[in-house]
Amino acid sequence: MSYECRAEPSPAAGARDRGNSIVVTQILERLTRWIERALAYAFIAAVVLNFVNVIGRYVFDDTILSADELQIFVMVFMAFLGAAAVAWRNQHLRMDVLVNALPPPVRRLIKIAELIVIVILTAFVLWNSTYYAEQMYAIGRVSDMAQIPMWIPHGVVAAGFGLMALIATLRLVEIVTGQAPDSGKSGTEA
Repeated sequence: MSYECRAEPSPAAGARDRGNSIVVTQILERLTRWIERALAYAFIAAVVLNFVNVIGRYVFDDTILSADELQIFVMVFMAFLGAAAVAWRNQHLRMDVLVNALPPPVRRLIKIAELIVIVILTAFVLWNSTYYAEQMYAIGRVSDMAQIPMWIPHGVVAAGFGLMALIATLRLVEIVTGQAPDSGKSGTEA
């Protein structure tokens, strides 16, 4: 006969964990709203810059030399920080017709496997892009025309993938611990 002694989590510990989860959720929600607004303003600025540059080129025969470079950096910001906002909002494109046809326990296992792969891949890109941004910072590399330190756009890649890794990790923990409200549902069923 074997006896197993397990420590049951106290109700206070469960409430504390849910409280921590709520705080993290609120922080990520505010950060996502800030990112969305900042990217919207950056996009507007890029459009205005492009318009001014076109007017300058065709009316005054003069251009802003760094305009293309600045617009590319805005697109980098939009792509990588925007991907983190999309991941938080769970609004990414999914091909889940087959997954939706499966029973909830199988969907849950697929979601867990999917999140594990996402965490691994985003952590890999985070590691490498952070290293590259550090290298750009160490050598003092700046962009050719706008003279913007190159660690900034490369750091945005790291920040975007870092946020996606954090979001995927949080969702994975929620599903594994049973705290996710939709742990058996697909992304379109929520």
